[in-house]
Amino acid sequence: MDVLLNQLFAGLSMASILLMIALGLAIIYGAMGVINLAHGEFVMLGAYTTWALQSYLGISILVALPFVFVVVAAIGWVIEKAIVQRLYHRPLDTILATWGIGIILQQAVRLSVGAESRFVRGPELLTGNVQIGGLIMSNYRIFVIVFSIAVLAASWALMTRTEFGMKLRAVIQNRGISECYGIEAKRVYSITFAYGAGLAGLAGALVTPLFSTIPTMGTGLVVDAFLVVIVGGLGSLIGAAAASVMIGEATALMSMLMNDTLGRIAVLAGIILLIRFRPRGLFPAATRR
Repeated sequence: MDVLLNQLFAGLSMASILLMIALGLAIIYGAMGVINLAHGEFVMLGAYTTWALQSYLGISILVALPFVFVVVAAIGWVIEKAIVQRLYHRPLDTILATWGIGIILQQAVRLSVGAESRFVRGPELLTGNVQIGGLIMSNYRIFVIVFSIAVLAASWALMTRTEFGMKLRAVIQNRGISECYGIEAKRVYSITFAYGAGLAGLAGALVTPLFSTIPTMGTGLVVDAFLVVIVGGLGSLIGAAAASVMIGEATALMSMLMNDTLGRIAVLAGIILLIRFRPRGLFPAATRR
């Protein structure tokens, strides 16, 4: 039972990381219909920004989080303005362009910083563990779980309780009519893309004590995040949350029962089976027109 509880906590910890990455993907696709293959590189940029702030300015991860969000969001905003904005209604071109952007960002980091793994210290405030019986929970992982829930709540509030969210929903439902009422769709798209990129940057900052900080670190994480978005229902925030918990816990349990490789195969097989019967995911959401 102790082993099971610890595996469930590990799965929940992984789910919280997947959730923050998948939220950005879900928001970008739901609002813009853009499949952003460079999203993993935004995660990587968040990790390297955290490393740079800690190495050169002595700023801890907790203090660096707002700076990381702003930096990566700004990079996302520039990419959307310069490239993605010109490729709306051309999904294949967008996929190819964002894939190329991802390669460029990886190589830029590799040439400027180096390919070797970089070390980022976890916050001293969150060192140690909380133990309840046989369940051992890292304080830092608990913080990541709570932070991801807070990010989900903030994103939901932004999309449903603010003027920007109202404009975004109007553009999603019908861009032409919303522009007739004075809503500048291009500006809404730019801010949305930047916000999604910033969320990925936050996820990259938070995983630095848990994963190796290397130029290709985002590639594997974003694959799982895409699975979360597909299972949850393209563009649905609640669906992304539910799917991240499902996939994170299923991966942890299957890895315990089998091994990491066979467990991952079993999870992928389950996802394929689910998509066969629910091709639009668990909580399908309306996407832009």
